[in-house]
This record gives sequence, structure tokens and C-alpha cells, in this order.
Amino acid sequence: MSRNLRVAIVGAGPAGVYAADILTKAGADEAREDLGSVSVDIIERDPTPFGLIRYGVAPDHPRIKEIVKALKRVMANPDIRFFGNVSFGDDVKLDELRSFYDAVIFATGARRDRDLDIPGIDLDGSYGAADFVYWYDGHPDVERDWDFQPHAESVAVLGVGNVGLDVARILAKTAEELLVTEIADNVYEGLKKNVTKDVHVFARRGPAQVKFTPMELRELSHSPTIDVIVHPEGFELDEGSLEAIRAAKSQKLVVDVLQNYLAKEPTGAPHRIHIHFCQNPVEILGEDGRVVALRTEITELDGTGNVRGTGEFKDWPVQAVYRAIGYYSDNLPGLPFDVNAGVVPNDGGRVLEIDGSALPGVYVTGWIKRGPVGLIGHTKSDAAQTIDLLLSDLDSLQAPEHPDREAVDRYLDSRAVEYTTWEGWEQLDAHELSLGESHEHQRERVKVVPRDEMVRISRA
Repeated sequence: MSRNLRVAIVGAGPAGVYAADILTKAGADEAREDLGSVSVDIIERDPTPFGLIRYGVAPDHPRIKEIVKALKRVMANPDIRFFGNVSFGDDVKLDELRSFYDAVIFATGARRDRDLDIPGIDLDGSYGAADFVYWYDGHPDVERDWDFQPHAESVAVLGVGNVGLDVARILAKTAEELLVTEIADNVYEGLKKNVTKDVHVFARRGPAQVKFTPMELRELSHSPTIDVIVHPEGFELDEGSLEAIRAAKSQKLVVDVLQNYLAKEPTGAPHRIHIHFCQNPVEILGEDGRVVALRTEITELDGTGNVRGTGEFKDWPVQAVYRAIGYYSDNLPGLPFDVNAGVVPNDGGRVLEIDGSALPGVYVTGWIKRGPVGLIGHTKSDAAQTIDLLLSDLDSLQAPEHPDREAVDRYLDSRAVEYTTWEGWEQLDAHELSLGESHEHQRERVKVVPRDEMVRISRA
């Protein structure tokens, strides 16, 4: 006998949307005699869907945002509903979700900066990359103004992943260059206050160990106002590095791009992005409570692709430091949490209690499951693994106390939660596009930033 399935997914980023897509397709598979209809409700704390696609991808990356088109097609499925502006833990808790659904999947991602425990990290002018990204992407829950240091002509970026490159590129570009993107008006006005001339990106290891993707790295040089300067010091390839290059074509492409930058003469552009290798940040130096320099220990490759310290230190005069060393997930109320790994303990996606037993009917996918690694496309296979486990548990899932679809709507209404819907997102989407069309610079979109304004437009 087939069983109808009601599932809640907490988190409307790519991981959550892909999981919803796989689930509903399983419900439409006539070969599955054990599964009847499948309906999915996606619950999101932001008023808008798409998670880090909207609030974590730099605004000058329109190609990456093409993913939104595919996500929109999934969300248009009538078996998938969207409840935005609903905060898990405040507006609805795990026990309440389990009373409405057969299973709950958490796809909440990783939203905040991983800590860096070095002296001076709390100085004025020391920032987390995630905070800066949320500001320039117009997230409703961050301050409208960014504290660009008035004399910060030299800035350090710690970390050699794509987020570090995004931060470096946004700092080095002019506000006018970014005006053609979807940045909000407050972001444009803030960027005009940025006086940065030199952005120094520091890698603890060598060129074969960076986490850039080739496309991101090549795009650094697409701005006519930026010179990309790769410094020869520390540009080393040991046997471990050569193995990494042989093992992955993308890593070879990255090293090739870096070598091209290394050989290229600067053009005299007004802004420069410097990439330094084998420099391990050990301290941020301050004066009168503000950043005045970064101290690094020079490292050397040890033959395996890892590095060891040389005991030689160097001070770099910078007036601001942005750490882009990775994201970290929030501890979700009512769920176990691995503080060291920054994930919910799980076995392939089944959430595990402290004693190692599975928490019935509760699953994870995406970064909250495996940590903030991998590209957006990796979340598809990750979601598929989790859904396979959920469907294999079908017979053991406890039926919800309130299985009718409208029970969730009634509950949120009773709590006076001003939730947004997919139809509401379409209204907001059209509104932002119209703001772009009417702008004097004919922009594709202008983002609405205040949460209450987004909710008002979505619920109109």
C-alpha cells in the first residue's frame, strides 16, 4: 500500500530546493508503489528564497545567478510551497514541525564567519568576510552602512577561496563599475566611500593548494581599473603540489592562471590585487584600537603540499583586515551540534543523537550536513543521498498528528507570523526588476533591502 508523504525543508537555498525537487519527482514516479503523493513545504527565515544565491554570491557574477532560473522552475511546482520570513526556533520549533510533517529536512547552510583565534582579531577595522558579503548583497538583517576606514588604502584579505576573491574584487572595483549590477542604493553610496587602492590576499600555503576556481581567478583581471599582481615569493611547487595538479584538471588551470599573472607586467591601473603565498597570518597589529598592520609568519612547503613555519616574520602595513577562512553553521534549537566541525551530527543525512542513535524523521543536507565545502552543484548529489535515506525509512516514519496541508497556514496565522509565499516572491521579484528598468542607468534589478518593506510588497 502506498503512503502519502508530507515533508518540511528548513532552508530555501539550493540545498533545500534540490531536496524538494528530488522528493517531488520520487512522488511522481509511477514505478514506486510504496509512495503516493508527496508535498513539500520549504520554510525560510529570510522573506525571499534562494539563500546564498541571493545573499552570498557577489553582484558582479550574473552567470552564477543563472542557477536561479533552474531553482525557479522547481519552486513553480504546485506540490512545493514556500513559507518565507519564518524563523525556525522562534516562530516554529522542531516538535511543532513533526506534528505537521512525516519528516523534517534541515538545509540551513552556513551563514556566519568561522573564527580566527589570533591576537588583534577584535580591533576596529578587522572584519569577517560573511558580514561584508551580506552588506554588499543587501541582506535585511545587517547594518545599512559599512564602516570603510577613511584611510584604508591598503587592505588584507585572509583566505584563498572564492569568497576571498569576491571580497578582494569588490574592494578593488569602483562604485561606478558595480552600479550596473543589482546592488541596493545604500551599497552604492557606501562603496563610494571606499578608498582602497591595494588589496593583499594571503595564502598560508602555495599556489597548488588554493581553493579558487579557474573562472573566479580569471575574472579578477576583467576590470580595467585593476591590476592583478602575483608575487614570486612563496610561489613554490613541491611533490605534493605536483600530485595535486596531476590529480585535478581544475587545480592545474588555477596554477596556470596564477603563472600567467606572475609573468604579466602591471598596466598602471589605479587599483591592485596582490596575491601572496606561504604567508601565515599570526597577529593583527593595532594602534589606538584600530588596525595598522598584519603580521605573518613566512612558511615553506614540506614536500607533501603542507607547510611548516620558518620562524621568520613580516609586517604588512594595512588599515583593514577581512578574514575569509570559511563559513560556520548556526546551532539549531532542539538538534545536536558538533561544535568543532560546525555541523549537525549525521550518518549520510540521518541526524544522530549524542549517543549515536538516529533521531527519527529528522535529516540534514547541504553545508549543515557536510560543512561549507564544495560548489553549488555538489548539493544535488548531497540532497539525493539524504532523500534516498529518507525514502528507505518510509515505513518507520511516524505519521503527523495534523497532516492536512492547511494546518501549517493556520498555525502561523495563529502566531501572527507575517510569512511570505512563492506568489509573494514573484511580486517582489517583479518589483525589483521594475526598479531596475526605471533607474536612470537601466539596471537589471535594484534590490529591496529592509525586511519590513520586502514583507509588505510580498504580502500586498
